[in-house]
Amino acid sequence: MSESFPDPAEENTGKSGSPTPLPQTQAQSTAPLALVETAFLASTASLIWLVNFYFPLGPVLRIFFPVPIALVYLRWGARAAWMSALVSGLLLSVLMGPPRSIQFFIPFGLLGVLLGACWRRRTNWAVSIFLGTLLGSIGFFFRFWLLSILLGEDLWVYGITQVSSFLDWVFLKLGLLIEPSIFLINVIAIAMVFLSNLVYLFVVHLASWLLLERLGNPIPQPPHWVQVILDYEE
Repeated sequence: MSESFPDPAEENTGKSGSPTPLPQTQAQSTAPLALVETAFLASTASLIWLVNFYFPLGPVLRIFFPVPIALVYLRWGARAAWMSALVSGLLLSVLMGPPRSIQFFIPFGLLGVLLGACWRRRTNWAVSIFLGTLLGSIGFFFRFWLLSILLGEDLWVYGITQVSSFLDWVFLKLGLLIEPSIFLINVIAIAMVFLSNLVYLFVVHLASWLLLERLGNPIPQPPHWVQVILDYEE
């Protein structure tokens, strides 16, 4: 049996069906609940990142990095989501140090706020996935830049070398005597980053759609072809 969290905004709906403003006493009574849930989900996001760093389970836990913060946005709005992202970053800063904390906050903390905003506004998947992909790609290059500064080496050169070796292997298998230019290698590397983030955001949406609906905070429905593939019936 699925557990559903009540939406505080719907508890004060009158018999006529039109929502009425929350009385002051009721608003005060929901404030501790919002504080507790925000703190709990912020610590959950930090714990997922911490466990994945020391005991990596492949892409399984990575899917849920932005989900707790997005859930805070769905339940309590933008202010609580930003507080949750900041608290997660501060907690990780204490446990793992500022560099690791920044790598979580950018992009996953910001991504949680973005996805929560899109889902609460019932934005379709195409828009939210595209925006999340842009933010995730920016976060990827930011982390490359940050790690390059901390290590004193240009990690992008290493990445370009790997992409160049991959392209040489592909052209060799295809029987093409082509030597890719530096510009082409950079374009393909950026396209691969964008594509990987696109796939990641799609999987995050899919996992959140299956999970958050059971928690009583559903996100917008996926495209029809996804529902057909999953044999989903409303």
